[in-house]
Amino acid sequence: MPANRYESPLSSRYASDEMQFIFSPDKKFSTWRRLWVALARAEMELGLPVTREQVEELEAHVEDIDYEKAAQWEKKLRHDVMAHVHTYGELCPKAMPIIHLGATSCYVGDNTDIILMREGLELIRDKLVGVLARLRDFADKYKDLPTLGYTHFQAAQLVTVGKRATLWMNELLMDLEEVEHRISTLTLLGSKGTTGTQASFLELFEGDHEKVKLLEEKIAKEMGFTSVVPVSGQTYSRKLDYNVVSSLAGVAQSASKFATDLRLLCHLKEVEEPFEKNQIGSSAMPYKRNPMRCERICSLARYVIVDVGNPAVTAATQWFERTLDDSANKRLSVPEAFLAVDAILNIWANVADRLVVHPKVIEKHVLEELPFMASENIMMDAVKRGGDRQRLHERIRVLSQEAGRNVKELGLPNNLIDLMAADPAFSMTREELSAHLDPAAYIGRCPEQVEEFLTSQIDPVLKQYASALDRGNTELKV
Repeated sequence: MPANRYESPLSSRYASDEMQFIFSPDKKFSTWRRLWVALARAEMELGLPVTREQVEELEAHVEDIDYEKAAQWEKKLRHDVMAHVHTYGELCPKAMPIIHLGATSCYVGDNTDIILMREGLELIRDKLVGVLARLRDFADKYKDLPTLGYTHFQAAQLVTVGKRATLWMNELLMDLEEVEHRISTLTLLGSKGTTGTQASFLELFEGDHEKVKLLEEKIAKEMGFTSVVPVSGQTYSRKLDYNVVSSLAGVAQSASKFATDLRLLCHLKEVEEPFEKNQIGSSAMPYKRNPMRCERICSLARYVIVDVGNPAVTAATQWFERTLDDSANKRLSVPEAFLAVDAILNIWANVADRLVVHPKVIEKHVLEELPFMASENIMMDAVKRGGDRQRLHERIRVLSQEAGRNVKELGLPNNLIDLMAADPAFSMTREELSAHLDPAAYIGRCPEQVEEFLTSQIDPVLKQYASALDRGNTELKV
């Protein structure tokens, strides 16, 4: 593209070639022609004056689209569908009289949109599975590595690195289920006519209602669908666009949650995204390792989450059987949501495949907080040794505040264990107290939860979608 013209960064920097092709002019207009072929074939089979020669002529010219010719026709006719009818007709002079017979513009426009959204969702599904596969290996590898768990981003109780990864994966599973639901429930508009009454087709078939219904069935079957929407105006309900983009926004939410967690972990120096040998983290500060890939995930996710408002407003403001204020908005909001989520999943797969874990830093942070977490176990041990539970509870409260003050106000190490060892209320040596500082004693069922989750939830999905894993591997553009 010329450097003096705007180009969407979703195309030039982020989205995969495969997703871009799904929403490309070649894919769109060749699908229009496939729909015209399906319409002509069904009309021929149901007895209308359409010949096999005409159908075969249409089939022979599905891919060779003359865009310059189409632009000339559109400039003259001010109608994109009729421009392509004439462009197609010039290649198919025998079939020209029956192209688009009985149909309205939404026959090709809306049915194509449904087909493209379904193919886009199938690619998103496959890439979701690819991310799950990478996170599965990560979770399994670190299922028993203790790390600080946080609530309110304040140190709480211990979890494990692998257990935290299962939280990211569980949300992805929810997204996968949602995307699959959308794929399975998308149906073609069919051949409904100008106001959804099928009046033009009923006229063509001389009042034969069964043939009108069979026409839709044949078209749907040829295009790979088992059904069409039961009723409509001229268009399918724009709530379908809203539902699809909402599903994409769900993926964006999950991705942003993961990327935000990783950005925080990067700040803690516990877990980092991959950093290339020659990568520059900052133009001014050469020592920096900014989490730019996760920041990009969050940035693109924000765009998709906000984009849901477009089809929502469009669906809410449609007039009666149709209005055209949806068209320009749909051309932007729906394809770009797909391209953005495609880019998000490409980056997520890249990050998840090469996460860098720093166990020594994680251990250091755990040991700084562990004395506080161990205080209840220490209190129970002291009670067993003859101590008074209520008095011990009060002493722990006072000593914890003193240790916390040493850490926060004086910048000293956490000395709670030393303070307890010096307090006669506990009657325990430092060695006896330190025996309670094994992090593995405070991670609950984390390793078992990870194993059970992977075995019962993730592995069946990876087996079910084994063929999707190769398709879900996409090189990161930037």
